[in-house]
Amino acid sequence: MHELAVTGQILEIAERHAAAAGGGQVTDLYLVIGELSTFIDDSVQFYWDIISRGTLCEGARLHFTRVPARLRCQDCGGEYGLDQGELMVCPDCGHGRVTILTGQEFRLDSLELADAPIASE
Repeated sequence: MHELAVTGQILEIAERHAAAAGGGQVTDLYLVIGELSTFIDDSVQFYWDIISRGTLCEGARLHFTRVPARLRCQDCGGEYGLDQGELMVCPDCGHGRVTILTGQEFRLDSLELADAPIASE
């Protein structure tokens, strides 16, 4: 259900940029979602289809890019990805104190209008 709130925020950002560019129809939105994010593409799409009705974004296609998780061991400094979707101990030293480098993202990367693309904030 939290997808509804963030999808609403995406709609607000997209409409603001579309209006600033002259009010053109938004055709495509490019979203970046981290592997560790709890956001589900299908849920975002579902809410998008509902809340974008009657706006400059109605009918716009959502494009999802998933960012893999990368972790850094706080003990040895080694960097690594996830194994089978779970946080794990460092494969280099066996310790479990980690810093998440990537994988928690959720953002609107860019959008396109009927005439020209615009970058987001």
